[in-house]
Amino acid sequence: MFDAVCKFLVETFSADFASWLLGEAVSLTELSSSELLLEPIRADALLLQSEQRVLHLEFQTQPDPTIPFRMLDYWVRLHRRLPEREIRQIVIYLLPSQSRLVYQTTFESASTRHTFEVIRLWEQPTDAFLTSPGLLPFAALSRTNDQEAALRQAALQIEALELRSTQSNIAASAAILAGLVLDKELVEQILREAIMQESVIYQDIKAKGLQEGLQQGLQQGLQQGLQQGLQQGLQQGLQQGLQQGLQQEMRLVLRLLNRQVGTIPNDLAEQVKKLSSEQIEYLGEALLDFAALDDLASWLANHP
Repeated sequence: MFDAVCKFLVETFSADFASWLLGEAVSLTELSSSELLLEPIRADALLLQSEQRVLHLEFQTQPDPTIPFRMLDYWVRLHRRLPEREIRQIVIYLLPSQSRLVYQTTFESASTRHTFEVIRLWEQPTDAFLTSPGLLPFAALSRTNDQEAALRQAALQIEALELRSTQSNIAASAAILAGLVLDKELVEQILREAIMQESVIYQDIKAKGLQEGLQQGLQQGLQQGLQQGLQQGLQQGLQQGLQQGLQQEMRLVLRLLNRQVGTIPNDLAEQVKKLSSEQIEYLGEALLDFAALDDLASWLANHP
């Protein structure tokens, strides 16, 4: 979700990010994976370009040990495709961390060394995020002793925006990012929920949430159905197996009786067929002592 918000802000307010990160208010356009023969581009990777340079951004909420190599990998692919462009790579960490990984700006292996930039938002001054619409959602994550006050400052700036659609999109983005460090109810008090619900990013996240919920529900339903089907299948298979085994045992006992005492009359044969599995076993042992049909009839009379 945080990746989607950051991606939306950079794509929609690219000039604001260019002013902050590059020092010049240029419009940046997104580089598609088809242009770069890069498949797949990670959800948290943003590739943008101007005529002179390529800007590669990665937003991270947590330290990631794969970042250094990933930056090298992207740089090589970008340079191969666009060798004339300057490539700026910046990893932006959203949440404070004591991990050494958030300070790592190089990849080194044998004779290979690649460098990139790192920005830790909690070290950036709040004022830097209060002058441009696209940066307002990051104010609560900046260097401040009062995150609530920083969010309220951003909220005042959001209220002053002229376009209602811009207001709603910035407010929804600010609410989601501020939720990393502030209580949800407090965030909703500061940023009007009604206007946030009109935003593109809010509707997109809601739609994705509904879709994920539907998929999860379908998956759970399918899993439950498979489990029930498997259980029923096992039960039916067991019952069929027992029934088939009993029938085979019964046919064997009838053949042995025919050899031991002669042809079995239908009435006696029907009585044998009604015996339980346990009774069939007993009959299989007893018939070895039978000498005539009367012995079978007597045994059946005593084992109803």
